[in-house]
Amino acid sequence: MSKHITFYIQTVLKGAAMGAANVIPGVSGGTIALITGIFERLINAIKSFNGKAIQLLLKGKIKDFIKHIDLGFLIALFTGIGMAVVSLAKLFEYLFENYPIYIWAFFFGLVLASIYFVGKTVGKWSASSIISLIAGTAIALSISILTPASENDSFTYLILCGVVAICSMILPGLSGSFVLILLGNYQLVMIDAINNISIAILLPVGLGAGVGLIAFSHFLSWLLKKYHNQTIALLTGFIAGSLGILWPWKHELTQQFGDKIKTVGYDYFVPELNTEFYFALVFIILGIASIVLTEFLASDKQK
Repeated sequence: MSKHITFYIQTVLKGAAMGAANVIPGVSGGTIALITGIFERLINAIKSFNGKAIQLLLKGKIKDFIKHIDLGFLIALFTGIGMAVVSLAKLFEYLFENYPIYIWAFFFGLVLASIYFVGKTVGKWSASSIISLIAGTAIALSISILTPASENDSFTYLILCGVVAICSMILPGLSGSFVLILLGNYQLVMIDAINNISIAILLPVGLGAGVGLIAFSHFLSWLLKKYHNQTIALLTGFIAGSLGILWPWKHELTQQFGDKIKTVGYDYFVPELNTEFYFALVFIILGIASIVLTEFLASDKQK
């Protein structure tokens, strides 16, 4: 198998993992990108959609344009993301309805292990890096306790949802899906619109996501170049702060919004030492093992 085909398949699989993560409220596709070693490449590829890219396209320099925007990488990645989002929306709806504790437990373990593996990529833990870590954790924790808004299907609000959600989706530790919950439109966008292919909903969300993604990627790329250790520490804090959302043992606090019942928060509790707890513990260990295995395969490939 050629290197190009292997690269394409690996990138599609990484994209599928990112897409699956983004469907889960509380899990970030950016975390998966950071763990699998494609985060900075993704940010740089997205920010390359600039004036130079337009000039190359207008001059008919297609090969240079493709190389400039890293098109092969982006196509493979977003193919995987799209496949996962479309195919897993109904599956996760079923799993959350029937096995919520086990699903939360798996992702709790996955994100718990991510804190260590992402944090160790910080070149030097200076005072500013530690402050960034604490700030990131505090921001993510504060987001997890905010009260969700009510559902809103206006065109302008859907564009805003696209902008905010896509920025969250590429930031490790900040879930685009959970941000959509806070904005009141998770059910509308991630479940109803995707399952019913509602263009009236998906078009403005996609428009906002496209604009927000390019603009935010420029800012994030600048941060990574100028303040790399502090930025990675901040992202590690985001991941650590998201553990509150992922704690498996919680009851949903719901509120009626018109004819919709939405989750507005969680009532956390300490689990009993029963069969369900031990099964959940197994899923936490599986989540941790998934990240350890991913890191092992990545480091082995680099060697």
